[in-house]
Amino acid sequence: MPRNCLFLLRSLPCLLGMALLTLAWTAVASAQTNAQAIYTCVDSQGRRLTSDRPIPECLDREQSQLGKTGVVRRVLPPSYTADERARMEAQRKLKEEQQARQAEEKRRNRALLIRYPTLASHDKERAEALSLIDEVMGAVKKRERTLQQQRKAIDSEMEFYQRDPERAPVELRRKLEDNQQQMLLQKRILDERVQEKQRINARFDDELAKLRQLWRGSTGAGTGTARSN
Repeated sequence: MPRNCLFLLRSLPCLLGMALLTLAWTAVASAQTNAQAIYTCVDSQGRRLTSDRPIPECLDREQSQLGKTGVVRRVLPPSYTADERARMEAQRKLKEEQQARQAEEKRRNRALLIRYPTLASHDKERAEALSLIDEVMGAVKKRERTLQQQRKAIDSEMEFYQRDPERAPVELRRKLEDNQQQMLLQKRILDERVQEKQRINARFDDELAKLRQLWRGSTGAGTGTARSN
């Protein structure tokens, strides 16, 4: 057998002994270090507590672990129960949602100020929006007048069949039914446009109330009188 191999075999017990001795000294040093550690914290009543082990009264708050020289070696985070962690997570999510809503509101306010820097610009857009509805309502009313004229002509022909309307020609009765349906349709369209005007005015009124608050933070903007429609 080569000499180097024989040397390694003879040295192996010694090497193992040295390794075990090193591990033992490391464990002893670690134990001494932990024994020398000092834990300190301020409890819920404002008292400064100190101990050679983690302090139960401060499990819900940070604790500082000090070395033998008094220097902070590490900070132990609070120890929470499952219910406490769930409650903290719910609070965190709620705070994030509130912050997101606040950020969105700020974004909308900035967009509103850019779109309507003055009261005149807001009034102009309100008037334009209402003008479109008025055009539709004007066309509906014109159609109603035409239908009313047609109804007069139909009623004039139906006078010959007052005693027995069923004897009236099918075409004449169809004209009468169609006229009635068209009048109902125009009335429904007109009612819807009236409601739409109310919604438009309500939206612009809400915007105006918000804008007046935002304009107060700007110099020389938002002066004048709101237009009512």
